[in-house]
Amino acid sequence: MFNLFVRTRPSTRNYGVALLVGIIGGIMSGFVKSGTEGILPPRTADRIAPPIQLLQDMGIDLHQMVYTYSGQLLNWGGSGIHIVFSVVAAVIYCVAAEIFPKIKLWQGLAFGIVVMLASHGILLPVMHLSPPVWQLPVDEIISELLGTLLWMWTIEIFRRDLRNRMTRKPDPEWQ
Repeated sequence: MFNLFVRTRPSTRNYGVALLVGIIGGIMSGFVKSGTEGILPPRTADRIAPPIQLLQDMGIDLHQMVYTYSGQLLNWGGSGIHIVFSVVAAVIYCVAAEIFPKIKLWQGLAFGIVVMLASHGILLPVMHLSPPVWQLPVDEIISELLGTLLWMWTIEIFRRDLRNRMTRKPDPEWQ
């Protein structure tokens, strides 16, 4: 029987390392997700990106959230929201992996699917930042699914490798 809530022994958990690797994995996976969106744009050109819309809805002047790199003017606000979201999700995942090993199902991809469904299926439409899933173009669904899976897999790769290097021990369920 597959029990999603099987727990590890408390003495095998390392929350400090989980927090640190969650931050590192979250930052790195945020870059992966941004790179994926550069190759497979996640929305039609007529729609504003949800992080940008969120900042505008909060009354934040996006023209003040810019920097120049390589002669190009770039907005760090939307990217900043994406990275913060990525770090928060990665920390939750890494800490949860210390307690509930089944969260790592399919190298974290099952968790990524849940995050995508919760974000794009519930949270963004409720906040009026995106249409409901059934109104999204197929291209957007494919882009978000592929980008989210690569994002989550990156978090798991960082989590597992850095945790094992820092603790010199296998994951808690193997101790």
